[in-house]
Amino acid sequence: MLKIENIVKTYRTNGNSYPVLKGINATVPSGSFVAVMGPSGSGKTTLLNIMSGFIRADSGSVILDGQNILTGSENELAEIRQSKLGFVFQDFMLLNGLTIRENIFLPQIIAGKPSNEMERNTKTLLSLFGISEIADKYPAEVSGGQKQRTSIARALSNNPSIILADEPTGNLDSKSSGAVIDSFCNAKEKIGATIFMVTHDAFAASYADKVIALKDGIVFGELIRHGEPKDFLDELLDFTRKVNGDDYDA
Repeated sequence: MLKIENIVKTYRTNGNSYPVLKGINATVPSGSFVAVMGPSGSGKTTLLNIMSGFIRADSGSVILDGQNILTGSENELAEIRQSKLGFVFQDFMLLNGLTIRENIFLPQIIAGKPSNEMERNTKTLLSLFGISEIADKYPAEVSGGQKQRTSIARALSNNPSIILADEPTGNLDSKSSGAVIDSFCNAKEKIGATIFMVTHDAFAASYADKVIALKDGIVFGELIRHGEPKDFLDELLDFTRKVNGDDYDA
């Protein structure tokens, strides 16, 4: 389980202060899929960057597996990122000089896993995400959806406690977006992955177990999914209109 406790962050520039997060509290249960939505400037990306250890909070805690991951040294944070966090980015961040298979190998090589374990894990992930047939191709030779599914497989390759996903469908068409969200759902259902996703995409968020809405640096509200995503989508759109106003673009 991950707990976000009273996270506060203010940016200061040229003597001016800009409060971005004003005491954020949230819980991400193990094995759940949680989405964070909100208008631009609501603090979504700042929160994700704090959880990733890329920027420091002014105060507050992020408790993962009983440990506050915000208080360690840079070396300790690097170890946490390697062993406990998996990352999925909007721009895929695959290495173009490596094949799909080798991209999934890479975090495992860095972690020092035995070659037979890497082979076994990678074969399982390639199959789970339906990318076995492109394993020996390079990123430039595959579609955006296949790149993102590779990115998810790579993020899971060291069995992290949680995947942090930043707008994972932002650069994809609707068909590829659907395949990526299916991949998250398969990862949750088949290997118990925990997913924390920042998104503007209401369709993608409709597959989450819980949606947290940020607005003006606070948690505006939370919405729990009951039933199928297609039924949840209408409820979610009504919810986001309340958060964003009538001009919300789904």
